[in-house]
Amino acid sequence: MAQIIAGVSRTFNEYLLLPNRTALDCSVAAVDLRTPLVRYAAGQSSTIELRTPFTSAIMQAVSSPELAIALARNGGLGFLHHNRSIDEQVEDVVTVKNFKAGFVVSDTNVRPEDSLRRLNEVMARTGHSTAAVTENGGATGRLLGLVTSRDFHPQRHDPDAPVSSRMRPITEVAHATADVTLSEANARLWEERLDCLPVVDELGRLRHLVFRADYTDNKRFPAQLVDDAKRLRVGAGVNTHDYRERVPALVEAGADVLCFDSSDGYSDWQAEALRWAKKHYPEVPIGGGNIVDGDAFRFLAEAGADFVKVGVGGGAICITRDQKGIGRGQASAVLDVAAARDSYREETGEYVPICSDGGLAHDYHVALALAMGADFVMMGRYFARFDQAPGAKVPTREGFVKEYWGEGSNRARNWQRYGQGTQGLLFEEGVDGFVPYAGDLSEGLATTIAKLRATMVSCGATTVPRFQATARLTLVSDQSLQEGHATVTLRETTGSPS
Repeated sequence: MAQIIAGVSRTFNEYLLLPNRTALDCSVAAVDLRTPLVRYAAGQSSTIELRTPFTSAIMQAVSSPELAIALARNGGLGFLHHNRSIDEQVEDVVTVKNFKAGFVVSDTNVRPEDSLRRLNEVMARTGHSTAAVTENGGATGRLLGLVTSRDFHPQRHDPDAPVSSRMRPITEVAHATADVTLSEANARLWEERLDCLPVVDELGRLRHLVFRADYTDNKRFPAQLVDDAKRLRVGAGVNTHDYRERVPALVEAGADVLCFDSSDGYSDWQAEALRWAKKHYPEVPIGGGNIVDGDAFRFLAEAGADFVKVGVGGGAICITRDQKGIGRGQASAVLDVAAARDSYREETGEYVPICSDGGLAHDYHVALALAMGADFVMMGRYFARFDQAPGAKVPTREGFVKEYWGEGSNRARNWQRYGQGTQGLLFEEGVDGFVPYAGDLSEGLATTIAKLRATMVSCGATTVPRFQATARLTLVSDQSLQEGHATVTLRETTGSPS
C-alpha cells in the first residue's frame, strides 16, 4: 500500500502570525529586506542578494523584458521564460542588460526618405514627440538627425515630403558618445538647454536617448538590483531538453542567473542537467525545481542547484492537482523544505536558498512564506496584472483586466515542460483567463512591500533572517477567518486592496 505522510497538507490561508514585542528601534524605516538568492558557504554571503524578496514566474504571460527591468529597479529579479526560440530569449536578456536608468532605447524611429505622413503615424502610435532619424529606420541604426513635433505640422507641411526636409541633421544636433555617464548627460541637458541628448557609438550608431523629462529617473529607484558593472540583473528559465544549446547562449548574453523550470523537478533528468550546467559553467548560478518535500530538496541540492523552487499545483493558473492528483499545500511544502535546507546547512556548511512559488493569493501570504522559511517568493498572477506584463489589457463592464494563461495551457503549448510523452498536450495543467488590471508595477509593488515591512515590525523583526528566527504562527479555524473580515456595509471606493 502507499505510504501515508503524517500531517495535513496545509495552505497559507490556514495560518496567522502572532505579534511579537516591538522594540523602540524596530520601525518600518529600519526594515532591511535583503535576502540571499543563491548558494553560499557558512560564514560568507551570497554572491547575489535580492534587495527585495520578489521574483517573477517563468511564464509567457508574466516575464517580459519590460517587467524584468521594472522588477530589478525595485530590487527584485525577473526570470525570462524559455518557451520560445533560443535567439528570442537571448534578445530579451540583452535588452535588460543594455538598459540604463535614464538611457532610453528609442522606439520612435524613421528613415530620412520616409514621408512626414509616415512620421506622424509613428508618433501617433508610440505617443512620443521626438523621433530619431536613422539610416535604416531602426533603433540602433546610424543616426542622421532628430525630428520633433515642433519641426513640422501635419496640416502646414506637405505630408508626402520626406522627413529629411524637416529634420535637424546630426551636424546640428548636440550628442554624446557611448561612454557618457547619466550625471554627465543630465548636466549637458541643463547647461545646453536641451530637451533630448542622443548617445551614439564610435560608428555613429544610435545607442540611447536621454531626455530632460527623465532627470530624476535614476533617483526614483534606490534599491535597484545591479551587477558589478551597474547593469540591471536578470534571470532566465531553461528546460531539460535543449539546455546544452540554450545555457551557453544565455550565459554569453549576460544572464546573471538561470533556473531549470519544471512542473516536477524531482527527476533524474533535472539532476543530470544541473550537473552538466555546473560542470561547464560553474560561475553561473542555476536553480532547480519545483519540489514539495525535504527529500526532493536534498536531491537537487546534491545535484548542484544554487536555489530550489518549492510548489506544485498551488498557482492561481495551475490545475495540476485537479488533473493528476499531485501536489501539496504550499505552507506544508515550504515548512518541510525549509527544515531540510537547515539540516543540509548543518551537515555541509552550505546554505541553499529556497523560493516559495505558488499559493500566494494575498499580500500577507508573502510574509507568511518568509516566516515559514522561504528566502524569497516567485509570483505569476501578481505580476501579470501590471502594465509591464505581456498580456493584453482588455476592457470589461467591471473595469480593465489583463490576459493571464498558464504554461500548462493549450495557449502556451509548453509540451516540453509537462512531459506527457507526445509532441503536444494531451490534457491541460493550466488554464487561460484574466486577472484584474493593477496599473504600474512600481506603484503596486510599493504597496505590497509597505505591508510586508509593517508586518515584520509587528513581529519585532527588521531583517528577513530575524523574522524567520522569531516568527510565531498559529493555525486558524473557519470561524476565526470569518472574524477577521469586516462585518459592516462597506462604502464604495475606487480601487481595492490585494
